[in-house]
This record gives sequence, C-alpha cells and structure tokens, in this order.
Amino acid sequence: MRIVGNGRAGGSFATALTSVGVDIEVVSRTEPADILSAADGVDAVLIATPDSAIGEVATLIKPGSAVVLHCSGATRLDVLSGHTNVGSVHPLMALPDPETGAERLLGRGWFAVAGHPLAGELVELLRGRTLFVDEGQRALYHAAAAVSANHLVVLLAQVERLAAAAGLPVEPFLELAQGSFDDVGAYGALSALTGPAARGDTDTLDQHRRALPLGERDLYDALADEAGRLGAARMADPTATNDVEPPSV
Repeated sequence: MRIVGNGRAGGSFATALTSVGVDIEVVSRTEPADILSAADGVDAVLIATPDSAIGEVATLIKPGSAVVLHCSGATRLDVLSGHTNVGSVHPLMALPDPETGAERLLGRGWFAVAGHPLAGELVELLRGRTLFVDEGQRALYHAAAAVSANHLVVLLAQVERLAAAAGLPVEPFLELAQGSFDDVGAYGALSALTGPAARGDTDTLDQHRRALPLGERDLYDALADEAGRLGAARMADPTATNDVEPPSV
C-alpha cells in the first residue's frame, strides 16, 4: 500500500498500518513522478493530503486496479472520479503528530468509511469501529466532528483565560468540564445541563456578563443564549428531570 502525503495524517496511518503488518510506502505529494506511479504494484493508495489537494493528486495518479482512497471527512468520493475503485476512511480523532496519531488510530476509535470495502477492511486491521456516512451528509458529519473537537478546544481556551484572569489555576475547571462531558454521555445533553441557564436564573447570568472582560463577552453571550434555549427545553420536558440527573453547579 502507498500513502501519498508525509504529514501528520500520512505519518500516523503509515506508523499504525505498519504495526499491524501492512507493507507501507510513503511518497511525497511534491514529487509528480512518484504520484504518477503511486498505484503501480500495490492494492491500494491512500491520499493523505490537505482536502484542497486531494483532487489534484488523484488526477495525477495513473489509473489502474488499485483502490484509491482519501482520508478526508468532508470530501465526497467524486473527487476521485478518474479511478474505478474508490473509497474513503476518515478517522474521527485528532492526529497531532505521527506517534500520537498512530496510537489513536489503534485505540479502537471511530472511522467514517465510504465506497470500496477495502476502507472497512483497513478499519478492521486497526481494530477500529465503523461509521457509514451517506455521501450527501459528509459535510454535516464533518461539521459535527469539528464542533465536538475544535469548538470544544475553543471553549476550553476561554476557560483558561477566565481562570487566569481570576488568578486561579485551570485544573479544577477542567475537572468540572470532564464531569459535564461524562454527564452528557450518561444522561444526554438535555438532562446534563445544569447551572443558571438550566434554572432560568437571569440575575446570575447578568452578573457573569458584568464581570467578564470585554473581549470575552461575545462568545459567552452566544453560548449562554443557546444554553438558555436548551434550559427552556429542559424545563418543558419532564423526562429531562428525574432522580438520576446530575447535580447542579
């Protein structure tokens, strides 16, 4: 198998697949001759480049019997339309560097697959779990992935800043966040919501706004408004308040 792209994704897949016995060769997307012959003599080619480069790389690869895959979450399979056997395998996890990425690829995580069955076979080799995402829903799937990972980091960055502004360490707040994360998994988001928004306590929310540094208010307001809508839905839904709901903050 060849992997086109030697960045974080390509390095992560190369390390992980090598460890489970797959013969891997990595080629750079900056070498046109290597890309041209990438499908020669192998069963599969995995394009592990930035999304914007997938189509260009696929066009450069000389078509053959090899399955051509990409590992993008949002990109549809038609970007590989010059090839007969195509598919995709997107790891639903962050791959910050090849070593950490390989560990996560082998950590029984989730992968979104589409197209040729070889995509699913690769996930089985990595001992992962499979999601089948409809082609028409790929962008929405990837938006959910971005919110769950990237937006969560943005939110916790605000926690870091506010804790520092109050002269406090961030660790207690991260433990609180972990508890809320666990509660969503255990009870669902509607039941997991606690705090002033869940209680409809607008006085406390106004105190927060007055205390916030000016540059922090827009993000807080956007999330507090959404928390208010979720809180209203929670109070209107009797199934969201029960004997197993998490404690309030």
